[in-house]
Order: sequence, then C-alpha cells, then structure tokens
Amino acid sequence: MWLKGCAAILMCSVVAMTPTLLAAENDRTPRVPTFALKGDIAGELQVHTTRYEDTFAGLGNDLALGYLELVKANPGVDPWLPGDGSVITLPRMYVLPDARREGIVINLAEYRLYYYTDGGVQVYPVGVGREENPSPVTDAEVTMALESPAWYPPASIRASYEASGEYLPRMIPPGPDNPLGTHALMLSEKGYLIHGTNKRFGVGMPVSAGCFRMYNDDISRFAYQVQKGTSVQVIREPVKIGLSGGEVWLEVHRPHEDYSNQDRDRLWRAVLDRLETFRQQHPDVEVQRHSIELAVDQADGIPTMIGERLTQMAADKTGDDRDPKKPAESEQTLYF
Repeated sequence: MWLKGCAAILMCSVVAMTPTLLAAENDRTPRVPTFALKGDIAGELQVHTTRYEDTFAGLGNDLALGYLELVKANPGVDPWLPGDGSVITLPRMYVLPDARREGIVINLAEYRLYYYTDGGVQVYPVGVGREENPSPVTDAEVTMALESPAWYPPASIRASYEASGEYLPRMIPPGPDNPLGTHALMLSEKGYLIHGTNKRFGVGMPVSAGCFRMYNDDISRFAYQVQKGTSVQVIREPVKIGLSGGEVWLEVHRPHEDYSNQDRDRLWRAVLDRLETFRQQHPDVEVQRHSIELAVDQADGIPTMIGERLTQMAADKTGDDRDPKKPAESEQTLYF
C-alpha cells in the first residue's frame, strides 16, 4: 500500500512541522520556456553542443530536462560520455496531452508536468512512482505550498533501513540531506506531493514512492507561480495524437530506456486504439502507415507528422442525377 511510502512521510511532516509562508527569493523566473499553443502542438526541437565533462544526468539538471527523455531523443549517443562537441537533440516539442488545458497536467507515461498559463504552457520533467508504488491517476488540486519542509519518515521506512543495517533518524531537517528538497506543493489527493529532491539523478524517471519529484531549481520557482486551488490532473497517456495547422502529429513514449518486444506490442495496440478514436472525431484526415510505423518503432517521445487534414470541395452537382450511393468526386476514402 502506498501509505507506507510518500503518503506517510507527508502526513507526518505536515502534522509535526509548522509550514512557513513562501518567502521572497531573488529569482522566480521559470527555467523553462512558456510555449504558445499551436492547435494541439507546443514548443520546438532544439539542439545542444556537449562539452567533454557532460553527462545526460548533468545536462538534464542544468537544462530542466529528464534523463530518459534525453536518452530516447538521442539514440546511439552514450548518455554518460556523449563526448566533446557532440550535437544532441533537446526534446522540447510536444503533442499536448488529452486533458483539460488548465492548471497542472502530469502525464505519468512521459514523466512530464504541463503547466498551463495565460501565455501558453510550460513543461517540466518529473520523477513519478515506481512500478511497485505507482503514482495515482487522479483529478486533484493544490492545497498548500511549503518551503523547506522537514521529513518525518514513518516507522515502515525506518524499519527497512534498519533491516539493511542503516540508521534513519525520526526527523530529517531541511537541508541537503532532505529527500523532499527545498519546496513542495501539497495536493488534495491525500498523501501526495509535488516536491523537490536531494538527488540530481532520477527526475524524469519512475523512481519515487508515488510522489512527483522536480529539480530543486524548478520547484523553488514553480512553487511561487502556482496558486492554491490549481487543478492537478494526473493521467497515463503513452500515445498522443493531435492536429496543428491541418497536420496530424503522433507522439509515442516507451516506458524504459530499453525497448522490449512486449512494450512495443503494447504501444502498437494503444496507437491503433487511439487512431480509431481520433479518426472518428476527425473523419477528414488521412494518415500514412509508414510514418506511424516509424513513430512506434522509435517510441522516442518526439512528435512525428503522420498525415494531414484533407480539404473538401463542395460538389457541383445539385440535381437528382447523382447516385446517392456513390461518393462525390471530391470525397476520398481513407485507408490505414
């Protein structure tokens, strides 16, 4: 049960500590761009030239990107030694999730948090629950912002440490050893937080006991943007399809760094189901099977254009000589 993990930590910390009001900081400017919405698409792919000391884990922390999204976007590049002068892709182009475009949307399948503002959308990497302690799919809201939260580990966590020969105190004060990081947002989904972390590696991966981890440099600014009552939709959507300027875009996410046949088969079924629904909603689109196969084979989380919306011309014939069972010349039958 997830209460053995983050929920118990949160419940104890909230009861035992007196949360301070968020204090003024020197820089609250978001580290990520605010992208305008272009239909169902936002953002653009970018590139970065690495230095000899760079790793994907370090670059993720510096550039506000997740480790896995960098790995998937750059096949064939060693994530621990990309090399001096290597040009890598920064995956900052997104098909927007199929959810209300308001407040916070967390898509567990892509390890990303979307924050909708008046000017567009900001996208952050987040760590989510491990397979044995999954994060909940829910529709919640932000109830409180916390600065410098203390961690009061529950008895179950301390017992697991003791079993492995390690000692864990009853309270971890704010500071570099605190696993909740510098700031946190408490959610109405009882026991769950969006919080920082004392570990650089793990944001943008399934690593937590159910809570949502952000880089400290992100949450320390993000916490000041978000108001009490902001909606938080948590979804699991590995396949996203959208329209932008008459173009049809597909984005597919494999769950892990490796891509097993089982994951591939599962994603193929999800793509077929999502395409069927999409084409029922948009009967005027035509898609290309080859492009779809490429997107599924790579499953790299980068949007791929797979088709377009057709321009329908009104039929000139208005008389009774048209066979009602025969499509007008301007109509097209779509095949997948």
